[in-house]
Amino acid sequence: MKERSTQLFNPGFIGLIIAQFFGAMNDNILKVILTFMVINGAWSGDLGPGGQGIVSICFTVPFMILSGLAGQIADRYSKQRVTLWVKIAEIPIALLAGIGFYTQDLTVTLVALTALTCQSSFFGPAKYGMIPELVVDRHLSRANGAINMMTNVAVIVGTLVAGVASDHYAPDGVATGIRWLPGALLVGTAILGLFASFLIPPLDRGDKNLKVKLNPFSTYITAIREMAQTRLLMVMMAWGYFYMLAGLALFIVPEYTEVLQINHTEASVLMGVLGVAIGLGCAAAGILSGDQIRPRLTFYGAIGLVVFFFLLAAIPPSMPDTKPLLRVALSNVSLLILLAGFSAGFYIVPLQALLQKLSPDDERGQFLGTANAVSFAFMTIAGVMYPLMRPGFGDAPQKIFYLCSVLMLVGAAFFTWRLRGTGILVSREQSLEKGSDATTAETN
Repeated sequence: MKERSTQLFNPGFIGLIIAQFFGAMNDNILKVILTFMVINGAWSGDLGPGGQGIVSICFTVPFMILSGLAGQIADRYSKQRVTLWVKIAEIPIALLAGIGFYTQDLTVTLVALTALTCQSSFFGPAKYGMIPELVVDRHLSRANGAINMMTNVAVIVGTLVAGVASDHYAPDGVATGIRWLPGALLVGTAILGLFASFLIPPLDRGDKNLKVKLNPFSTYITAIREMAQTRLLMVMMAWGYFYMLAGLALFIVPEYTEVLQINHTEASVLMGVLGVAIGLGCAAAGILSGDQIRPRLTFYGAIGLVVFFFLLAAIPPSMPDTKPLLRVALSNVSLLILLAGFSAGFYIVPLQALLQKLSPDDERGQFLGTANAVSFAFMTIAGVMYPLMRPGFGDAPQKIFYLCSVLMLVGAAFFTWRLRGTGILVSREQSLEKGSDATTAETN
């Protein structure tokens, strides 16, 4: 492996952050515009009640199927080279989505969303597997906090842009506005992401003797078996479980267009607040972790999610009588979403750092690809659950947060019990920089 910079914000890591920023931004522009269009926009009712769950399934299933193959590719080739390939592929996919919006063809647009997710699934293992190659071990928590913070800033920007674009594309719920606008935004963002990827320096090629298996499930089975020898399996499951609850929450938030009687632009403010909060939580978790990985922060984050999910369901939504956008930002919904999102940042950063740290160097891409597949499997479960449960909540979809709170409480209790003592194991791992092996430290 090439010598890593002792500086956290070295040119290579900065290049990765920027490339990731535009990738996450593009994913959210497309997904959020589509979500608004099927809730109460140009394609309202075409996918039935809770149709945003179907949009989510198109977004998550490719990650489930392809992450294993993507992990092998990341282990076989230079992760920097893989990043260039996927960023080039993003441009024609964005163009296809633009065609779907321009011709008002829901099927074409859903195909484009699925294709964009396929492209992103190959970026995930390369992106997260690249971090330990760009920064030294003692910066892993900070690096994950930084990249998660910037990813959520990208989500915020993409969501806000999507909200405004939705109102200009389909004013009054009909696609009679600027039909070329979504496509122009998507293609432009994809081009910026490609330029950013050139900032990442060449990295060592992976295992040239690795035989890539086209059946991704064989990779998952092998990786899960190896993970089961240590607590890494429970770390992965705790990480994935969070995404099921996050998926449910992300289906509920756009429905505040109906609950609060607000437009798409105003609803995007709520989604932007969620992104800001998660980003701040990730950054704070990274700072508090310092040179170590602190799994205890995950427990604190889980408790915060239990409390604030419950309050989102229990407290009647209200807004002050003031200017549009500002009234949404000052609503009690916005405050509770802010606190829930901040808690989510505390939950995910230690788990993500543990996944990177405890994965063997020569199989890190496959392990992270498997973890990606599991997390998106949980999101797919959320996508299936939401259309089934949504009709039962009538005009009060925010009450689904009660279920989110209960599920988080159960999950927090279970994973805290199964991961007890992990903090001691991480302390032992500090000897890695003196030549120890993470897996050996854990099994000992």
